Amino acid sequence: MLPTPGIPIWKTAPLLRLLLPLIAGILLYWYFPTSISSILFSLACFISAYFLFLLLPLSVRFKIQWLQGLLIHLMICCLGMLITRQADIRHQHNWYGHRYQSGDYLIVQINEAPVQKTKTWKAEVIIEAIVHNDSLFSASGKMLIYFSKDSSIINLHYGDKVLIHKDPQAIKNSGNPGAFNYERYAAMQEIFQQVFVKNEDWQILSGKAGNYFRQFLFTTRDKILSVLQRNINNSKDELGIAEALLIGYTNDLDRDLVQAYSNTGVVHIIAISGMHLALIYVLLIWIFSRLPLIKQSKLLQTILILGCLWLFSLLTGGAASVLRSAVMFSFIHIGNNFVRKTSIYNALAASAFVLLCYNPYYLWDVGFQLSYLALIGIVVFQKPVYGLLPIKNKWLDKIWQLAAVSLAAQILTFPICIFYFHQFPLLFLLANILVVPLSSIILYAEIMLIACSWFHPLAVWIGKITTGMLWLMNTLIKKINQLSFAVWDNISATVLSTVMLYIILICWAVWLLNKHKPSFMVGLSFLMLFMGLRAFQQWQVLNQHILIVYNIPKHRAIDIIEGSHYRFISDSAIIADQQLQKMNLKPSRIHWQVSADKSIAKSDHAPIEFFQLHSTRIALINADVIFDPPEKKIDLDLILISGNPSINLPELAMVFNCKHYVFDASNSLWKIGKWQADCSALHLHSHSVPNQGAFVMDL
Repeated sequence: MLPTPGIPIWKTAPLLRLLLPLIAGILLYWYFPTSISSILFSLACFISAYFLFLLLPLSVRFKIQWLQGLLIHLMICCLGMLITRQADIRHQHNWYGHRYQSGDYLIVQINEAPVQKTKTWKAEVIIEAIVHNDSLFSASGKMLIYFSKDSSIINLHYGDKVLIHKDPQAIKNSGNPGAFNYERYAAMQEIFQQVFVKNEDWQILSGKAGNYFRQFLFTTRDKILSVLQRNINNSKDELGIAEALLIGYTNDLDRDLVQAYSNTGVVHIIAISGMHLALIYVLLIWIFSRLPLIKQSKLLQTILILGCLWLFSLLTGGAASVLRSAVMFSFIHIGNNFVRKTSIYNALAASAFVLLCYNPYYLWDVGFQLSYLALIGIVVFQKPVYGLLPIKNKWLDKIWQLAAVSLAAQILTFPICIFYFHQFPLLFLLANILVVPLSSIILYAEIMLIACSWFHPLAVWIGKITTGMLWLMNTLIKKINQLSFAVWDNISATVLSTVMLYIILICWAVWLLNKHKPSFMVGLSFLMLFMGLRAFQQWQVLNQHILIVYNIPKHRAIDIIEGSHYRFISDSAIIADQQLQKMNLKPSRIHWQVSADKSIAKSDHAPIEFFQLHSTRIALINADVIFDPPEKKIDLDLILISGNPSINLPELAMVFNCKHYVFDASNSLWKIGKWQADCSALHLHSHSVPNQGAFVMDL
């Protein structure tokens, strides 16, 4: 759906003009935080100026009407700053972090059912109170708790109260180059600390808290999962996809299968998105427009349709992309039935405005960004793309319609997908044509299975048919993924290169859709700049010489980067663990745009190794070693201590003339603490990888 010819988009979508200053205010506070008094003072000034403007004579207001719009934009900008500040729970006076002291007890409420991890059980909890010296103080906030596998975690459910006696630790990033910023992600969920507890560190308290509606959602989800587990029993792959497709439950998904869906460009099928909500919305309209009595009342239909739509949205976890669709469909449905047909752009802007007022941190949510970009791409480009290839055959035309939707959605999402995921699915069109219709049928089949679960014989047959379709969909994805050219991987992208790509796309879209030649020239200019940027980045890659000591708990992992190649020094466990490499090493190597050297160095046996990297002299100490005092100290630039050796650092300082020591993540924390104390006493520089993050040094 394109804007009306001759009418600017900001005229047909007035809420877009309000959304932009709101986003500006959110970004302004995030990158340049200010006090609440400054924000409120600015807001009061702009409101006062606005009312003074209204007191001016009409003729004067007409001449300077731009000032009215500017004042409104500044007020909304201040609103964006205010809601962003208020979204940070640390600004609330009763946040537990303001009062908690080491050794205090915490009374917490389980906020979700514990999830099983490799070595622990993970649960999100809400802080209710702090017990300090036998005094009870109410508190608020969230925290992550990791229960050891030997804990009686099976007895914990949503709403249970637990007493914790263990000091929480701040959530920190690994510091590995290119790694996911988990600290920021957790902070945007209002979570800043985590704690690992053993059986003796916690106990269940009597009583139960929690929200009844939230309890209803968890109970309903468990019943749906129980029905699926009874009837989708071919293999874990089919069950995991069924759970994710219907209600967004991802704990049973196989990582390799998820990667296959991602590589083929159809991961949106197993991540509840606007497509799922659109299918549910269509089904609800079809049902309630045919039921007696209900079909005669638009108001009753609207209440039931939107009620079911929002219930499904919350049941799936309320992800940003799902809430976007729920809000947008609500606006569109109400507008079409009670007001007038609304602009899709206005509905999009309104839904984004409401969601960002509710949670400004959605602006950084990848699902939120991809959801809006995909829908805008479909709205703007689907008809022009579809019109490129007229097809008379009815069924081929339907296939081309689906292909046009997939192509349109990719136009605005591929730059940001490359930025976040560093890959592009080359066969996304084939995968979407084959899998999207099949997944839609599977979704409806699962809904029918839940509806008929009370009648066992029928549920069994529906389950078998659904399982067969799930197996077919997984098989198609796996076969496509096995093709060597299925995905273009390891693509490096920066914020600047991504912004430039979007400028090129927008300029050329305006040129093609509106025949605006200046836009073509602007897009071409930015394309030249983009190519120049890529050439400069390649020159930097060829001339880079970097040492990286990664932060991987209990492991040694070191990359020596020279140009576009690297040499890897590690323990044997990391070389054998592909998943560990993918999570911790691959992002860094994409960031530095390097490929593997033929030789992979391992340092499992030699107690000490020396490296001369350009003018930098390095010693790597891997095990216990005894030195005889030399006649003259050995000059070094850097000493790496790894493998948890028993060494005396003052004695080491008598052998080597080195001012900089690095302790990697394979060492015990208590030993690192002792070594750092010795370094401080000897006036030596030290870096603890587990505490300070990965160590990166230009050679």
